[in-house]
Amino acid sequence: MSVGVGFASVFTDALRGEACTIVGMAPEPQIMPVHRWVSTADASDRAVLAHCTGATIDLGCGPGRMAEHLVGRGVVVLGVDLVPEAVEQTRARGVRALQADMFGPLPGEGRWSTALLADGNVGVGGDPLRLLRRVRGLIAVGGRIVVDLAPPGTGLQVHTVRLRTGDRQSRPFPWAVLGVDALASVAASAGLEVDAVHDHDGRWVALLSRGPEEPACLA
Repeated sequence: MSVGVGFASVFTDALRGEACTIVGMAPEPQIMPVHRWVSTADASDRAVLAHCTGATIDLGCGPGRMAEHLVGRGVVVLGVDLVPEAVEQTRARGVRALQADMFGPLPGEGRWSTALLADGNVGVGGDPLRLLRRVRGLIAVGGRIVVDLAPPGTGLQVHTVRLRTGDRQSRPFPWAVLGVDALASVAASAGLEVDAVHDHDGRWVALLSRGPEEPACLA
């Protein structure tokens, strides 16, 4: 096994067709479902995407299957991903995409109708509270965040994981798993309200909106 390399390097291998496992999320290595991500949106994906209304920013868009489906519906979409290969594959699907860190400056701050965190991307960085606070600042008043969640009973778990393809392995990085049962407290701490939770044949999706704005302080 090679010395650990960057996440983007190993994930690029996976996007180009190499089998990839994630180590540290469970007692045994798990196969990453990259074959799904490089395909087209399936029925489960379409059920999630039905909740996306208006201009949508797809955070951690990967190779773009979700954004591609929204574009096909006539939705204005921007895909955002840190990995250059993911952005290239998203653009190849005819979707506007940006290589960027979702914690850094992004176009349309405070004006997006929908922010999408699909495929467990609420776990990016290992801190769902920090991430949801960030995403709150991206959506407009009256907008929504569409979040893929783990099933009830999962709680909030934080793991230190690695990606592995062939003889290459990434350096360790944090990843969180947020279950339906832990959502309410995390959302409230992020200044968000849980408007709805849907079970689409075992795929749990929540719709979040900005909570009441704090009143301005009077001098």
